[in-house]
Amino acid sequence: MSPLEPFGARLRRAMDERGPLCVGIDPHASLLSEWGLNDDVAGLERFSRTVVEAVADRVAVMKPQSAFFERFGSRGVAVLERVVQEARAAGTLVVMDAKRGDIGSTMAGYAEAFLAKDAPLFSDALTVSPYLGYGSLSPAVALARESGAGLFVLALTSNPEGPEVQHAVRGDGRTVGATMLAHLAAENEGEEPLGSFGAVVGATVGDLSSYDLDINGPLLAPGVGAQGATAADLPAVFGTAVRNVIPNVSRGVLRHGPDVGALRAAADRFAGEIRDVLAGG
Repeated sequence: MSPLEPFGARLRRAMDERGPLCVGIDPHASLLSEWGLNDDVAGLERFSRTVVEAVADRVAVMKPQSAFFERFGSRGVAVLERVVQEARAAGTLVVMDAKRGDIGSTMAGYAEAFLAKDAPLFSDALTVSPYLGYGSLSPAVALARESGAGLFVLALTSNPEGPEVQHAVRGDGRTVGATMLAHLAAENEGEEPLGSFGAVVGATVGDLSSYDLDINGPLLAPGVGAQGATAADLPAVFGTAVRNVIPNVSRGVLRHGPDVGALRAAADRFAGEIRDVLAGG
């Protein structure tokens, strides 16, 4: 099977055509309850496929959180397979939020599960954790290049525990987070119009002026909406790299379900706000 056009090129086009919005698919128990659904496989499937029906034809990226499907075992994973396939068929790019990270053949196995073109869970990109050392991601980097997929590497996350690792200063005076960004810049060097290897950088992480976010790759930015960040905050947080930011909104959209029209309206509102901010920047 021939490789896809590189993820970075496909993502740049999707962002330019549809606006740079990622909608998360996070079917945790509280949201299922808010929708009037049971916390079971039937509720999981109804929730997830409704979100795909509502927004997959209008947003650049959708990001299912694998954990909320895996908790139901093989039946939940089967739902996830259908969700990924239906979302991609509707024209959106799928970033699998699985945050895999290991070494050697184990990392290769994770990569094959999500990045091999013939895999049931093949996604356009995968979130990965580099905290066994960036080099531990090599199997995923190689397979992503081979298949035309991408990676989003955890770099500067907004969870309160993140700084103890990501802001730690190495012997060369550079923080661990900055080191991850430098690795990604090297992966993306010379790629046009956008590299395929991105970073996860929280929109609520605070002052990033000391970090070089111009990695010639995408920046997946959770935190917009229910977590407190707004579209108007993005230029101040991301500076000159803001054009490559993909703000992720989950609850801010999902809480409007199960009404398909309300979900679409919420996604359109966030997309419009982001587009207006970038147009004014």
